[in-house]
Amino acid sequence: MFQDFEETARPEQGPPRLALLRRAMEQAGLDGYLVPRADAHQGEYVAPHDARLAWLTGFTGSAGFCIVLTGHAGVFVDGRYRVQVKAQVDTDHFTPVDWPETKPADWLRAHLPGGGTVGFDPWLYTPEQIETLEEGLAGSGIALHPTDNLVDRVWADQPAPPLGPIVPYPAERAGETHAAKLGRLGAMLRGAGQAAAVLTLPDSIAWLLNIRGSDIPRNPVPHAFAILHADGHLSLFAEADKIGDALRAHLGDAVRLRPVNAFGPALRSLTGPVRLDRKSVPVWVVGQLDEAGVARQWGEDPCLRPKARKTAAEIAGSRAAHLRDGAALCEVLAWFDAQAPGTLTEIDVVTRLEAARRATGELRDISFDTIAGSGPHGALAHYRVTRGTNRTIQAGDLLVLDGGGQYPDGTTDITRTLPVGQPGEAERAAFTRVLKGMIAMSRARWPRGLAGRDLDAIARYPLWLADQDYDHGTGHGVGVYLCVHEGPQRLARTGEVALEPGMIVSNEPGYYREGAFGIRIENLLVVQEADTLPGGDAHRDRLCFETLSFAPIDRRLIDAGMLDAGERAWLDRYHAACRDRIGPRLGDTARQWLDAATEPL
Repeated sequence: MFQDFEETARPEQGPPRLALLRRAMEQAGLDGYLVPRADAHQGEYVAPHDARLAWLTGFTGSAGFCIVLTGHAGVFVDGRYRVQVKAQVDTDHFTPVDWPETKPADWLRAHLPGGGTVGFDPWLYTPEQIETLEEGLAGSGIALHPTDNLVDRVWADQPAPPLGPIVPYPAERAGETHAAKLGRLGAMLRGAGQAAAVLTLPDSIAWLLNIRGSDIPRNPVPHAFAILHADGHLSLFAEADKIGDALRAHLGDAVRLRPVNAFGPALRSLTGPVRLDRKSVPVWVVGQLDEAGVARQWGEDPCLRPKARKTAAEIAGSRAAHLRDGAALCEVLAWFDAQAPGTLTEIDVVTRLEAARRATGELRDISFDTIAGSGPHGALAHYRVTRGTNRTIQAGDLLVLDGGGQYPDGTTDITRTLPVGQPGEAERAAFTRVLKGMIAMSRARWPRGLAGRDLDAIARYPLWLADQDYDHGTGHGVGVYLCVHEGPQRLARTGEVALEPGMIVSNEPGYYREGAFGIRIENLLVVQEADTLPGGDAHRDRLCFETLSFAPIDRRLIDAGMLDAGERAWLDRYHAACRDRIGPRLGDTARQWLDAATEPL
């Protein structure tokens, strides 16, 4: 099993660890200390070595941070985690704080009215984060002070940094050689008048060099740093234990391999201007350049947009991966339907789904810990079942089943909501509203140049009509055998990057009623050029989506009377495509189940 079900942190461990950190703060002369859920590479997922927020507080969500003062400790979480955080932290010692509604600068002003010094690890914060916080603290008497990591000082049994091997990724799967990418991005730097760019995002480095790694659970990326030079050469800073002869042969003469401890001296020896992404580069890197007098310029990581625009080979691979994964999911859905209520637990479903994905012979890892939230657990958008929380699935429950696989040709992520027994009317009505939003996004056509923030409301509108909503984005970008959450594109109010052909995004509206049930329906989509419709304006440049994911949407939860003719037609076409594309891959029992599950409305 890739997924385990052990508790990774416990609330009772928080108070003594908090006391250790406060002692270290006192020794360092600090009135506060910032503890993010981040590593030096600013990825969403962190290795066990870097899981400082979870170690200190017990909170294991994928986003959040803690501000520790001598008399207060706030754990800042967004709407996805406000139920989860209450169960995972000792609320007598840690106070959950609604973020981003409450800004950290405002919270610090309220709790340090007399001013003070707040420390932070410059490896774990970006210039944008620190500048934003300093702007909010202006005139407060509160100063931010870079320091070594105080959590690392007191974490006696901290796991060692990961040393997963770095391996080549075939150019035929990537659709472009790394030499061509280096040349293309080097020319981009020359055109901008920049001598070099610093790369710290693991998936950017993996994409650029056509390599993969295993330093982050569920994400096949290596921990490394890189400096891309305008002449197309690159210096890669990685631990020697990660590098073998096959990688050396793959990288060739254009890539110079250097140890990680050479990164700082290399930065200080650069001739500027050097391009830095203020949203992802560590503050530490900025300090190295500034101390050496190296000119720098802010600019987006040059890999982000080229990586997001998938090649034809990557799109073809993703299609194949989703058909393989959809067949595995259908086998599990057929099995699930055959079980009597009260005979399965959440862990049973998770293990069965992973086994089905493994049976494809192509699974390299799951793309994130599978979510199988039944009844009230379904209202936790990012619920992770453990042996302590494992629940028997009962008649009347809804089960939110959200998972995906890492395959050599693609990364998958799909969610289906399943009824157990007869669903209630409130559940069916909410599910149908979510479905209407999901169909609307799937059918969307829009003028080139719009971003995710311009489309996000399309999926929410049916819920808004009933004064309902969800506290997460409608969709995130997805990589190709890379991170399941990939930027810069997203379908969300925060999605400011224009959608372009080749970008893959999720489409996952939902609804969550705390203590009762959750609903989410998710497919992955790829942006493509749209043909002009009959009677349309031929001069208008439009984009649309192609659906990549195929598995039935449970008709027992649909109030068909709430769907209009276009929505019904879309769903019937989608289910026909599921039969045609997935059916031939299934065993007899699952094929019969699929035929019944995809009958026209």
